[in-house]
Amino acid sequence: MAIRILITDDQPLQRMGMKMFLDGQTGIDVVGEAANGEDAIRLAEESQPDVVLMDIRMPGMDGIAATRKIVGAKAATASPWVLLLTTFDLDEYVLAGLEAGASGFLTKDADPSDLLSAIRAVAVGDAVIAPSATRRLIDRLAAHSTQPLRETDQVPSVRRLSAREREILIAIGHGLTNSEIAEQLFLAESTVKSYVGRIFTKINARDRVQAVIIAYRANLVRAGESSGTTE
Repeated sequence: MAIRILITDDQPLQRMGMKMFLDGQTGIDVVGEAANGEDAIRLAEESQPDVVLMDIRMPGMDGIAATRKIVGAKAATASPWVLLLTTFDLDEYVLAGLEAGASGFLTKDADPSDLLSAIRAVAVGDAVIAPSATRRLIDRLAAHSTQPLRETDQVPSVRRLSAREREILIAIGHGLTNSEIAEQLFLAESTVKSYVGRIFTKINARDRVQAVIIAYRANLVRAGESSGTTE
């Protein structure tokens, strides 16, 4: 079944370029184009896309507000995955977009093949955020967020994790993939995948991006730590 895409960008040439590229790809179906956040919300309801490509900075309702509305509209069922499009890698608005429920971000100058890979990744529930960007995301959280929770004040959902689950959540927080976690902890990748699913359920995380944010909020991951450790 084709992945249904809604393109949201206030620049007509940007929308046209993405549509021309995506229309030529197997397994991709562009079901709509929106020029602002209001149109994106309306078209997301009407066309039921699997993935919304969401520009962040648009006149009127921006991509952050639109993401929050789209992701929250069908919280009890299946809402579209949102992939943020930004001019600058991890610009000042990306964190707010991720916290609003987006499944990751991509710069507008990314290679077309990276865009296609990102779409296919978020369509199956993965997050698009590289380990290097995860490091900067955590640094940005430290700079722009309120003080993280103390270990003794962790939210109940995190406190319910087993020792192994906490270890894997920390690894996720450092940007490690399932295969990297499996190698580091001497586990089968399928075992790690099962752990990750249970962790997301327990902490109520929609994807890896939200898991990173929760790990930071609970003080399991700190700005400046090495991405290769799961202490």
